[in-house]
Amino acid sequence: MKRASAILESARLDREIDFTEICKKTKIPLRYLIAFENENTKEFPQEPYCSLMVKDYAEFLGLNGEELLSLFRRDYDRHLPGISKPRFLFSLTPQFTFTLFTILLFLFFALYLLSEYLKFNRPPPLEVYWPENFTENSIKISGKTDPQSTVKINDSLVLVDIEGNFAKDLQISTSEAKITIEAKSPAGIVTRDEKVLK
Repeated sequence: MKRASAILESARLDREIDFTEICKKTKIPLRYLIAFENENTKEFPQEPYCSLMVKDYAEFLGLNGEELLSLFRRDYDRHLPGISKPRFLFSLTPQFTFTLFTILLFLFFALYLLSEYLKFNRPPPLEVYWPENFTENSIKISGKTDPQSTVKINDSLVLVDIEGNFAKDLQISTSEAKITIEAKSPAGIVTRDEKVLK
């Protein structure tokens, strides 16, 4: 199969036209015309000017510009300045932006589901404010937990407000009593705190 340079040279010689005449009529610099026929890739202009000049040159010689340009690219695609391998692995196109946005949205949604799952299945926090003096027959137990949790003190339900605070007055009938406080999450996971009063 003939190379593009050979087709250009053959067409020019058949029409008996020299480079100077072509240069004047097409406005293509002389050095580029010579480079195209001599396959001097170092002298080729940058794209897209190179392709435009080759196409104009071919059409001036009566050839099909698109077909010759396809042959030219086949012959020199690896050597053409500006048609070499891209410097970047990706470019910021609308398609790339949409794909990136979709991936990030999916990751955000997955992380949200994971955090909700862990939050639902973890033991509820429980902070108990034990009174300093246990000598009285009645003591007040208070504390804080997750507002979604249910609290029991010695198996008795205690109200929990919207901030997770709870409190209860207990009657102590013996000199030694064990107080157990449980906070139970909606998933049924329990956090327990116990204290023996002496």
